[in-house]
Amino acid sequence: MAKLIAKTYGDALYETAMEKQTLDQLADETAFARDSFAQNPDFMRLLTHPQIDKDQKIACVKEVFGGRVSDDLVGLICVAVEKDRQKELPEIFTYFLDRAREEKGIGRAKVISAVPLREEQKKAVLDKLVATTPYRTFEMDYEVDPSLIGGMIIRIGDRVADSSIRTQLANLARELQSVKL
Repeated sequence: MAKLIAKTYGDALYETAMEKQTLDQLADETAFARDSFAQNPDFMRLLTHPQIDKDQKIACVKEVFGGRVSDDLVGLICVAVEKDRQKELPEIFTYFLDRAREEKGIGRAKVISAVPLREEQKKAVLDKLVATTPYRTFEMDYEVDPSLIGGMIIRIGDRVADSSIRTQLANLARELQSVKL
C-alpha cells in the first residue's frame, strides 16, 4: 500500500514539475524536504500525533516550508497531511527523486566489493555501467564486504550482477550436492 501511495503522490509531483518545466528546482526542493524530515524526526512525530488536529499540522508545514520551497511542494505535503499520508512522505520524496533522476538519465548503482576499490577501478566500473546501460551517468555508492572473498556485486534498482567468489562457491557447492554417483 505504501508503494502505491508513494507512486500516486510522486507521479502527481512529477507531472506538475514536467508541466511547469521546474523538474530541477522541484528535485532540489524535494531533496531538501526529505533531508529536513530525516534530520528532524520530532517534526514527523508532530505531524503524526493523534491529538494535534490537521489544521494545526498544515499550519506547521506552511510555517516550516513556506518561502523555502515552492508552493507545489508545500501543497503536496499539506495534501498528504490532510489525507493522513504524512508517514509516507519520505517514500513519496524518494519515489519522486528517483523518477527525476531517471528523466535526467542518471542511474543509481551500489557496488559492493571484498576490498576497497582504487580510483581507477571505480572509474572502470562507472565507464562499464555507462556503456552497458541507458544511463548517461551514475550516482555511485561503494561498500566493502570482506565476506565476498573477491569479485563484486553491483545493484542498479532491482537488477543485481553478482560476480563474487562467495556466490560462485555457493553455486559450485549446490552443483556438487546435486551430483549423483
